[in-house]
Amino acid sequence: MSSHSQIGARERQILTAIVETYIASGEPVGSRTLSRTNKDGLSSATIRNVMANLADAGFLDQPHTSAGRIPTPEAYRYYVEQISGRAHLSPETADQIAGSFKGVGDVEEFMERTSHVLSLVSSGVGVAVSTTGKKNALDHVHFTRLSGQKILAVVVTTGGIVRDRVFRVERELSQQDLEMSARFLNENFRGWTIQALQAELARRIEQERSEYDGLMQSVEQLYKGGALNAEESPHTVWVEGVANLLLTQEDKERLSHMMRTLEEKQKVAELLSAYLDAKQEAVRVVIGLEDAIPQMKNFVLIGAPARVGDEVVGSLAVIGPTRMDYEHTINTVSYIAKLFDKILNDSD
Repeated sequence: MSSHSQIGARERQILTAIVETYIASGEPVGSRTLSRTNKDGLSSATIRNVMANLADAGFLDQPHTSAGRIPTPEAYRYYVEQISGRAHLSPETADQIAGSFKGVGDVEEFMERTSHVLSLVSSGVGVAVSTTGKKNALDHVHFTRLSGQKILAVVVTTGGIVRDRVFRVERELSQQDLEMSARFLNENFRGWTIQALQAELARRIEQERSEYDGLMQSVEQLYKGGALNAEESPHTVWVEGVANLLLTQEDKERLSHMMRTLEEKQKVAELLSAYLDAKQEAVRVVIGLEDAIPQMKNFVLIGAPARVGDEVVGSLAVIGPTRMDYEHTINTVSYIAKLFDKILNDSD
């Protein structure tokens, strides 16, 4: 098992050189290659000994007996620790990225462009996930009794979306019952997302069953009948750049599974949700995604929450092979996350 604390200055220098050389070339790195560029003038023999120690510590693999070494996932994790907080995007690159978002005025448009920009600046897949958030929050609801046990529900969200649904309840409700139920929902849940409202009603119905009055019994009938069912997923997912993987991934079986996963938008949302914490402030780098999807052991996620003020309205990330330009990708994700807050706040 590797230990980052065991690495001295010389080992750190050699390991960093191996990682950066391998990222640039994609070829196993040998001691002769490193000796030609080593600033301290270390010999090939000295470098070879250091590389052997790094291999014993779990930082290097040797794909073939006669080949050089390649970094392991542990080496990439160590490398990311070393470059954290190092450098930023050049002013030219920052201006180019900012220009890509010119004219953007809402979350959905920003997220769509984000996935595109991330796919262009990385060797991976650009992913953006937006929660429906305030646009899917309840403004008001109205119920109308059509006949017998048939009810019309009209749900209006704060984003101006109007949904109507005809459904049946188990027992007949009067128009007065319906109006009281609508008043209860409008007064207690205006501004709640539909998903949060559903969860809270389910909780109350389960926990307060012994204290039911006539009003809550009516609300339960309407809830179970589907009055507040959302017709859309709580997430919208944008994925771009899957073709990038064709250029970098040699394992065709793993690539095929990766592409199938990316085609299932809900799985992408779950993947980001599994690794990105809404409370985190900095970009998170996860090397090896096997905890969420076993076949994605050799893939990396570099992502961050997307905020407008204090509200988290989604997330953005690059998903790609372990061999990628970490420094540039981390800085790009960080910059776009900050740009998101700035642009969307300015547009309010």
